[in-house]
Amino acid sequence: MCSIKKIICILCCTCLPLLLFAQKDKKELESKKKKLQQEMADLNKMLDETTNNKEISLNQLITLNKKINVREEIISTINNEIELLGSQINAGNDSIGSMQSRLDELKKEYARMVYDAYKNESSYNKLMFIFAAEDFGQAMLRMKYLQEYEEYRHKQAVIIDSTKKNLNQKVQFLQKKKDEKKELLDSQQDEKEKLAGEKSDQQKVFTDLQGKEKKLRGEITEKQKAAKKLDEAIHKLIEEEIKKSTAKTNTKNSKNAEISLTPEAKALSKNFEGNKANLPWPVAEGVIFKPFGTYSPMPGISMSNNGVDIATTKGAVVRTVFEGEVTGIVDMPSYGKVVMVRHGEYYSVYANLKDVFVKTGDKVTTKQNVGTLLFDEDEGKALLHLEIWKGQNKLNPEEWLLSRE
Repeated sequence: MCSIKKIICILCCTCLPLLLFAQKDKKELESKKKKLQQEMADLNKMLDETTNNKEISLNQLITLNKKINVREEIISTINNEIELLGSQINAGNDSIGSMQSRLDELKKEYARMVYDAYKNESSYNKLMFIFAAEDFGQAMLRMKYLQEYEEYRHKQAVIIDSTKKNLNQKVQFLQKKKDEKKELLDSQQDEKEKLAGEKSDQQKVFTDLQGKEKKLRGEITEKQKAAKKLDEAIHKLIEEEIKKSTAKTNTKNSKNAEISLTPEAKALSKNFEGNKANLPWPVAEGVIFKPFGTYSPMPGISMSNNGVDIATTKGAVVRTVFEGEVTGIVDMPSYGKVVMVRHGEYYSVYANLKDVFVKTGDKVTTKQNVGTLLFDEDEGKALLHLEIWKGQNKLNPEEWLLSRE
């Protein structure tokens, strides 16, 4: 009887932690998949807006490239879910096999007890067994043995019944996991079919754009010129901030001088830095459409970005990623109105604005509205260009923004 309790205890101690870990992994994968599916929904919406235009553009190819990357990640996440369920199913099969073997042993043992009890069922045989004792003490021990034997047989019946119930629950649990796996396999196949369609669309757009390569290179050159002008304007604003701070502290200014910070500005810088990967998004909804740094939307075409471009909804309101002070507002060709907010030694820059709600010198709070976005009718997109600087060094904004869950 003690050995049975030990076996049940061991099964609980080993299976329960594995189940809890599996549940944690499952929740993480489901959360990741949900995030990716939302990103895909946003991309589909953007592509629908873009394809309303008659002329195929490079932005369509960028959107398709992004969609394919997200779709492949969805498929990979589903595959991880399938593998996790496969491990749970294998573990469940092993557990059911062990429980079934133990149940068979219990039944055999119980059958022998029932058979022995049947042979010695009569009260006469029990009394003879007691009276055949050599003394009173032995007779009492025999009476106690018969009593404990009856109790043990009853407990065996209870254990068998409990084991059957546990086994049935395990079988039901396993069937549920098998059904989940089947649903995931169907979902994965559906995603693969969509991926094949997207790759086909990608190839069509790519082929069409190849015939317009000269025009594309001209457009990219113009965009790079505009980006350079924006870069120069930001550098100028930061240098002016440095001059102001060095003038107050009577320090000599140089091209590579650092801004002189007050204790309050130092604290603000520290808070901003401490919120890396946790800054709120500058728009309520959207996806990163163009990444930071150099990237290639198609072979032979290279583009660079000093920040990230976030695609969002028409008429979207832009908000600050952290508290600070508005230190500059400029109007730029190809970038609309540009707002720069200082956070100690850090700066956040918001470009492609149509209307601006703040003015230079304003103190702003985290997530305060600073303006609305321009909408490109030709491309069918509203793109926020976001940059983050530390002094005169450009940083990757994607590493600072909160992961979209």
